[in-house]
Amino acid sequence: MIKAIIIEDEPKLREANRILLESNFSDITVVGESDSVDGGVELIRREKPHLVLMDIEIKGGTGFNILQQLDSYDFKLVIITAYNQFAIKAIKFSAIDYILKPVNEFEFVNAIKNALKMIESSQTELQMVNFINHYEKKAQAKKIVLRTSEMIHIVDISDIEYCKSDNSYTSFYLLGGEKILVSKSIKEFTEILEECNFFRPHQSYLINLNAVSRIDKTDGGFIILKNGSEIPISSRRKLMIKEMLNHL
Repeated sequence: MIKAIIIEDEPKLREANRILLESNFSDITVVGESDSVDGGVELIRREKPHLVLMDIEIKGGTGFNILQQLDSYDFKLVIITAYNQFAIKAIKFSAIDYILKPVNEFEFVNAIKNALKMIESSQTELQMVNFINHYEKKAQAKKIVLRTSEMIHIVDISDIEYCKSDNSYTSFYLLGGEKILVSKSIKEFTEILEECNFFRPHQSYLINLNAVSRIDKTDGGFIILKNGSEIPISSRRKLMIKEMLNHL
């Protein structure tokens, strides 16, 4: 049996979430519900759940206040919230599953399935710490969580040399030659990595500007990275990347 708790301050939404869980996942049992920070902390400590569904804005503070008071994170977290720019960015950096309100059943089920796949992951603790640090601006975007079908990778952003799009997948190429394939589009990673000195010179590539060695102007122009990789540049991006490199 998988024990779940729901932390949400709107009674109707708590009920809707419980119904969606119980009707779609026969192996999940909701063992408790709370509408506040204090109640949520007490509930997690008492029930030791495998899965926590939590809203950001709740009575007495935020869901992050709950996480800050816990000593360990032996559960998978799914955030259910209205759009919050800072929360969503922290969520994406940490590969936390989330559902935007109003809740759509298809998205709800997918998010829960994704969380359950990683319920035994040994990296959950690091993933949650990264999540909190990004929200509190402590980490200053030093690490990103990359989740594959098999495991969770905690990666130093400075170790990423470039990313390459493969339809709805993105391959990350790291220092030392390691490659990690993630089932998310390059557009989603562009949105969060651009603030970390990354640039998209071509629709299929996202590069770490600190990994650039030089720009070759032959054959239409391409970027040479320090590892020797050649990255194409679209015509409309040539001037932009030259200006960005001049400001490094």
